Amino acid sequence: MQKGDCAKAVIEPRFDEKGLIPAIIQDAENGQVLMLGFMDKEAFERTLSSGEVWFYSRSRQELWHKGATSGSRLYVRSIFIDCDEDALLLQVNPAVPVCHTGNMSCFFRELTQRQHPEPP
Repeated sequence: MQKGDCAKAVIEPRFDEKGLIPAIIQDAENGQVLMLGFMDKEAFERTLSSGEVWFYSRSRQELWHKGATSGSRLYVRSIFIDCDEDALLLQVNPAVPVCHTGNMSCFFRELTQRQHPEPP
């Protein structure tokens, strides 16, 4: 297929040995990274069919509809797959803050605040 062709190839994600694929969740409006979750095949298929994000909870070992109890639903605008087909980037419209702490993003704490050298 040449660049610019209208037809898009169907790409199947490559799930790892546990049947999971990491899914980076990004705000479609401002590009902010909101969270990282994992999907199994069923969560991926439900996300595609419903237009809302589903995950597989590794700690509870069950399917998880993001926002089902908290109201923090994620509405899918687009889904991208990386070049190795083993990670997803979902651009979403979040209904309310995404993190269970009440923050818009789960990435609100800086790990270190040390000075980094200037690039050459």
